[in-house]
Amino acid sequence: MPTAFRAAMVLIALCVSTVLANAQALPKEVATRAEIYPIPSLTLSDQQFLSGDAAAGKAVTVAGEFRVAQGTGKLPVVVLMHGSSGVGATTEAWVHAFNAMGISTFVIDGFTGRGLTVVGPSQALLGRLNLIVDIYRSLEILAKHPRVDPDRIVLMGFSRGGQATLYASLERFNKLWNKSGIQFAAYIPFYPDCSTTYVGDSEIAARPIRIFHGTPDDYNPVRSCKAFVERLKSAGRDVVLTEYPDSAHGFDSGLLGVNTVAVSANAQTVRNCKIREGDGGVLMNGDTNAPFSYKDSCVELNPHVGGNPATAAESRKAVEEFLQVLFKLG
Repeated sequence: MPTAFRAAMVLIALCVSTVLANAQALPKEVATRAEIYPIPSLTLSDQQFLSGDAAAGKAVTVAGEFRVAQGTGKLPVVVLMHGSSGVGATTEAWVHAFNAMGISTFVIDGFTGRGLTVVGPSQALLGRLNLIVDIYRSLEILAKHPRVDPDRIVLMGFSRGGQATLYASLERFNKLWNKSGIQFAAYIPFYPDCSTTYVGDSEIAARPIRIFHGTPDDYNPVRSCKAFVERLKSAGRDVVLTEYPDSAHGFDSGLLGVNTVAVSANAQTVRNCKIREGDGGVLMNGDTNAPFSYKDSCVELNPHVGGNPATAAESRKAVEEFLQVLFKLG
């Protein structure tokens, strides 16, 4: 065997050994693979969603990033749905936490494909319930994936995405829009808006709901969620609300070390609105009995957002412990 050839073979063997060693030394939070999926969805008004009027929707393609955690076979998955500012750095912190547990993640971007970046200052740019369609369409993709355990998929969302997560549990909405053939194993909304009452909203999927909220939240106040949780408990549903003092809207940004609270300039909040579903799927202002609009006097501006590292860590621990039991992780 020529000397040069032997040297080349030795070099190749060393390179392969180095790659394998590096692969074995991957930090737990690093996924073994990332896949980007187009998600065929619809852009609808809330009335069209509530009426089940898919034909009236505008076809749109949004996107999802699937990170396959380290491990073999079919793995559990957490689907993450962003809030009014789109996918942000805090989402990445949660992705790393779940991937470190051997849980894959699927992050939905419901904005970019619709030409949006943020909707906080103008919530009317996108009906709140659109994100639920994106969520169900993502479930269709995951249900067929060879590396996904379809019985162990959990939905988690934040603010506007937390609201979508909470109401994606409604049996009525599942029947109207969820064509995947499966259901989420649990729902984990963070600081959702619970100010809207939908027809039949106490009839939810027979799956646990775990809500995490801050006491001083003046963007989506916890009081409306408390009232909804009591209605769900009265109906015998498995729902728990964990409330953190000294924790503003977006408190889990404390996972990134954020420990300040600031005004979200010109962001719209419905904190003092009472919204209910009326006839034909029309959302009504409960005080005026007229169709609800973001121009209504109950809509206010400039709520606060900010992180709390201590309660962010507490909430992460609580979510991890919940998933550890739910997914039966070793």
